[in-house]
Amino acid sequence: MRILAIETSCDDTGIAILETSNKRQATRLKVLANIVSSQQIHQNYGGVFPMMAYREHQKNLVPVTINALKEAKLLIERENIAILDNNDNLKKIFKKEQELYKLAKKFLETYEKPEVDAIAVTYGPGLEPCLWTGVNFARSLSYIWKLPIVPVNHIEAHILVNFLDKQLSPFSDGRQKKGIMFPAMSLVVSGGHTQLILIKGIGKYKIIGETRDDAAGECFDKCAKILGLGYPGGPIISKMAAKVKKDTYFQNRRPSKLQVHMPRPMMHTKDYDFSFSGLKTAVLYKTRDRKENPSSPGSSGSAHFVAEMCFEVQQSIIDVLLKKTLKAAKDFKAKTIILGGGVSANSELRSQFKLKVESEKLKVNVVFPEPKLSTDNALMIAVTGYFNKAKKIAWNRLSVHANLRIGKTK
Repeated sequence: MRILAIETSCDDTGIAILETSNKRQATRLKVLANIVSSQQIHQNYGGVFPMMAYREHQKNLVPVTINALKEAKLLIERENIAILDNNDNLKKIFKKEQELYKLAKKFLETYEKPEVDAIAVTYGPGLEPCLWTGVNFARSLSYIWKLPIVPVNHIEAHILVNFLDKQLSPFSDGRQKKGIMFPAMSLVVSGGHTQLILIKGIGKYKIIGETRDDAAGECFDKCAKILGLGYPGGPIISKMAAKVKKDTYFQNRRPSKLQVHMPRPMMHTKDYDFSFSGLKTAVLYKTRDRKENPSSPGSSGSAHFVAEMCFEVQQSIIDVLLKKTLKAAKDFKAKTIILGGGVSANSELRSQFKLKVESEKLKVNVVFPEPKLSTDNALMIAVTGYFNKAKKIAWNRLSVHANLRIGKTK
């Protein structure tokens, strides 16, 4: 089985092609292509503008698809014939995406239907205008190529991408003797989401905790903006925090020389929820006080002050994520902790998760995706499409659900 997958939930345009095969009662997943086009334009504005991302997706979807099919050796050119000029359904699909209509029409007239069996596409959650570009492109391919569509939940995809490098057993829920065992506790942490999800099996999810305000990735971005750094904030803060870690003496993960300290919001509450708006506010007040009172307690120079603030922001977020996730894993007797989402690419978060589990001698496996698969990509959509292949629908039944919750269909 071959699945062509589409991801446009935010500002990354992704197309992937996944091939599945069965051998010795096990399923193997083979990546034929995984192309991601990141929209650099948002760096100029310090955040993602939905309508700008919507327009960029219209420009990127067809070229990225061509590159993916070429990489998978599935791109077959034919004589270009204007066979879709009067196709009313295609015009209706792209009623609001005229630029994408022109590019998609030319693409469908120029190339043969590739040897794929289904199309998987993100239909939520995400930015609604962005989701519509991917969904309508998927609908057009499904309609013209006569292929079924598998609607994919973006959050579930961040979890199930962790199965990519595993040999899947014949069990319907994908459980394995080693690696990922259920029940599992998943921490999905990104720019838009911070959730703790109890997993009793693939497709069996329950959100037990989530952020009450800012997501962790959003906090990274906002703090970076306050400190005068670029976008996205996570990688920049991580890079500066690493310099502080390298240059100072540590006691219990905190540099003994550090002169700034940030709060750890909700770290000791009995629930599994998160809150990061207070951390952002503390950074704002500390930075403002520093500018108004240069002689106030703190680092000796502005560059050192910013670097130390970066270290504290990152460590505060990590401390909270660690505390809450491990508490949830213990309380629900999880056998596996699964991380996903853009923030899970943070090397310090990964390192401290492993160290904490080892130091507390917890009998739990900690599973991360490859860093490049932590951020938004279509390969995770393809993997999730495989696990949900029984939920195929026709192109005219597919819609968008921007606030979709995991475990729900609408």
